[in-house]
Amino acid sequence: MDKKILLTLLLGATITFGMAQQKSDTVIVELGKTSRVIFTIKDRKDLDILKHYDFQQLFQDILVKIEKSDTSALVKNDSASTNTVATTEPTQENWSSNSGSSHDDNDDDDDHDWKVNVHERGWGRTWQSFNFDLGTNNYLHNGKFPDSDNALYSVRPWGSWYVALSSIQRTRLGRKFFMEWGMGVSWYNFKFQQDNVLIQKDDIGVHFVEDPRELNFTKSKLTASYIMASLVPIIDFGDHSRKSRIWEGYDNSFRIGLGPYVGYRIGSHSKQVYHDDGKQKDKNHDSFYLNSVRYGARLQIGYRATDLFLNYDLNELFSSGKGPALNAFSFGIIF
Repeated sequence: MDKKILLTLLLGATITFGMAQQKSDTVIVELGKTSRVIFTIKDRKDLDILKHYDFQQLFQDILVKIEKSDTSALVKNDSASTNTVATTEPTQENWSSNSGSSHDDNDDDDDHDWKVNVHERGWGRTWQSFNFDLGTNNYLHNGKFPDSDNALYSVRPWGSWYVALSSIQRTRLGRKFFMEWGMGVSWYNFKFQQDNVLIQKDDIGVHFVEDPRELNFTKSKLTASYIMASLVPIIDFGDHSRKSRIWEGYDNSFRIGLGPYVGYRIGSHSKQVYHDDGKQKDKNHDSFYLNSVRYGARLQIGYRATDLFLNYDLNELFSSGKGPALNAFSFGIIF
């Protein structure tokens, strides 16, 4: 039978069972002439899990076992509140070769039964997703914002955007614990409070000065891009095998995680925008003594399908002694 048809039958049976509110806790789906799938549900709260369960992968595993004539259990099932039993019944010809042995649909010892715990099926599994981080960034100088000293490298929160694109793997390691790990690319954009800030570099270090030209400046910023890697252990109080997506909305859980990240700088430049017989842009691609590596701690807090992040660099933005002692940070939302 086509696997897509099989998946449709299973989902349809599960949803029908939940909507009908039957007193019986068993649903039987007949497949072909000799096969059936039996759902035994002890707790109706499991219906939400069944509606979003990966039956396609489950039955791929079961079909492989059938093809190999492997009758061992996929997962040991001792205390599950929801059981899924796939049963292949012998044909009339097979009955005659079993030395008169009898067959019972509810016999847990039948060699043709495969049992799977729906809750535990997701454990150890890894789901991949593409994350988009969007937020703002700033930095601290000796534990305080540079604005308090009216420093020229003070930045505007609005316009100093932090952007990151990442391929994230989520591996569940326990009922309420999983690991998010992956790699991507991120951008720091520090938009200065004063639009005429000029970044100068010499053998001593990097300096922030006011541009002496009599021009109508509208923007001045410093941009740095990095290849990033992160590893964030997360406690999930919702007990779901994976994070729900925005259009699903079934996960009412709260989750929180804290872990390290590291990045390697792949580019940096300064940019000034001004008007002089039209809009002009001056870009200067340089390292500006920025540290080649940044590393720090990442905090993630989530509820339902929404997650927030906070990154804090433990090392300074510039090389020691070559620029102001600044520790950058960023925060925002994860899409």
